[in-house]
Amino acid sequence: MTEPRIAPVLDFQPSAGLSIGIELELQVLSAHSFNLVRGAPDLLDLMRRVRHPGELKPEMTEGMIELNSSIHEHYRPLLAELRTTRDLLAKQAGRLNIAISGGGTHAFHQWAEQRIFDAPRFRFLSDLYGYLAKQFTVFGQHIHIGCPSGDEAMRLTHGLARYVPHFIALSASSPFSQGVDTAFQSARLNAVSAFPLGGQMPTVPDWQHFNLYFGRMYEYGIVDSMKDFYWDMRPKPEYGTVEIRVCDTPLQVERAAQLAAYAQTLAFHLLRIDKAPPPGDIHLLYNYNRFQACRFGLDGNMIDARTQEHRSLRDDILATLTMLHEAAAETGNEEPLWLIREAVQEGRSDADRLRARYRESGFLPDVVEHQSELWMGHA
Repeated sequence: MTEPRIAPVLDFQPSAGLSIGIELELQVLSAHSFNLVRGAPDLLDLMRRVRHPGELKPEMTEGMIELNSSIHEHYRPLLAELRTTRDLLAKQAGRLNIAISGGGTHAFHQWAEQRIFDAPRFRFLSDLYGYLAKQFTVFGQHIHIGCPSGDEAMRLTHGLARYVPHFIALSASSPFSQGVDTAFQSARLNAVSAFPLGGQMPTVPDWQHFNLYFGRMYEYGIVDSMKDFYWDMRPKPEYGTVEIRVCDTPLQVERAAQLAAYAQTLAFHLLRIDKAPPPGDIHLLYNYNRFQACRFGLDGNMIDARTQEHRSLRDDILATLTMLHEAAAETGNEEPLWLIREAVQEGRSDADRLRARYRESGFLPDVVEHQSELWMGHA
């Protein structure tokens, strides 16, 4: 008989409410072919020799790295830090004759050519998930929002579920994959959806019930830690945050900071102004709204679970920005939300920008070179 597994209790480590931090998964490119290159180990080694804010880490394959920001209370210091780290990365990458890029997917790399980064966690995932591990060479932005308690983290996670399509549409930057136009604005999330513990977090009401849920999953041997959940949003008890995981990595750090400010402002509204629980039917609409955002971006259809109204994601985001007027003033986020409004009104998205570049040149390496110039601040 198998020894029973005794689940650990997940202690939620409180953090400053509404603090923000982000992770950015970045492409490591040849400065000649603009294909992904196995440059992560050398680049990370060079970056260890210079003082920089935040943290830089390896990711699943050797053609990608992860940038973790410091924790911030406000948008402007976060933006300043991201620009500083970007400039240092660009300089060190130049010494290695490589380039760095944003974007949710690489336009023409072949997943079978990628090499798993030599670290125990990544070797374990490769053994477990097989070819999916290499196909997971996709690039996302994760946004962390600080919470003082696990119960508040549960309320925020469920409240933000309605706005997941917003974050997908606003960050969409992965129209190309494996050398073809996917017809999606965000093709990246299709790779994430292949994992068995992806999608929406179960609707557990509070931290006590979440611990019971985690305990059952642990006892069955399905998970060992929170890292095994690939949900679109998840609590991170060791950090004291809620983590939004649906964004493509934007083409520029400025948009990454704006998305963090949008998340912070929504959190303020949901926790301090409109404390009504989300409608019960939101889980019925979740996958439909999510697909519409991935496939069509701002032109996608959004169904409001509270009113049953159908409207474009563009109109829903603009209405939400109007609703957030008070919260934006309280959090000091008027400027980044105004910039988001301007981009939405003009119909500007990173995915559209990349497609426009391809129409001009007809050459995918040129598209990736353009991505790199944008991210490194050279364009």
